[in-house]
Amino acid sequence: MRRLAVGPLIAITFSGFLLAASTFVVPACADPGDPREMNSSAAQRNRQVVLDFYEQFFNLHDLTAADRHISDNYRQHNPNVPDGRQPFVAVFQKIFAQLPQRHSQIVRAVAEGDLVVLHVKLTKGTDDRGTAVVDIFRLQAGKIVEHWDVQQPIPEKTANENTMF
Repeated sequence: MRRLAVGPLIAITFSGFLLAASTFVVPACADPGDPREMNSSAAQRNRQVVLDFYEQFFNLHDLTAADRHISDNYRQHNPNVPDGRQPFVAVFQKIFAQLPQRHSQIVRAVAEGDLVVLHVKLTKGTDDRGTAVVDIFRLQAGKIVEHWDVQQPIPEKTANENTMF
C-alpha cells in the first residue's frame, strides 16, 4: 500500500502536557490497479447483489430470487430461520402468504469487502408502525452465504425527536 508522509510534528509543551514528535501518514490516492480499488469494486458488486435480492425476494415476493442470489450452503444467524436456501425459502413462503402486504424499505446500504449492511424499515401491513431492521450479509463468489439481523419495533413515543432512520 502506498502512503504519503505529511511531515513531522514538533514536540510542544502546552499547559504541562507534552505532545510527542511523530509523523502523520495519509494514504495516497488509489489508482485503478490498487487492491483497495478492486476491493471497493467487489464490495459495490456485492452491494448490488444484495439490493437486487432484497427487492425481488422481500418486496416482490419472488421466491426464485433465492435461487439466483443465495448459495446452497447458506448460513443463517436469525434463531427463527434454519440454515440452507430451501429452508429459508419455505419459512418466507409461509410469511408472505400470511402477510401479503409485507414490505421492506431500504433506507441505507453499506458495503465493505464481503459484507453488505442494510438499514431497513419493515412493515407488515398498512396499519403497522414498522420495525427497524439491520441486516448483515456475507457474500462469496457473488452469492449470499451468511446472514445476521437485529430488529427493533418502532415505538409510538420516543424519548427524543429523532427517528429510527
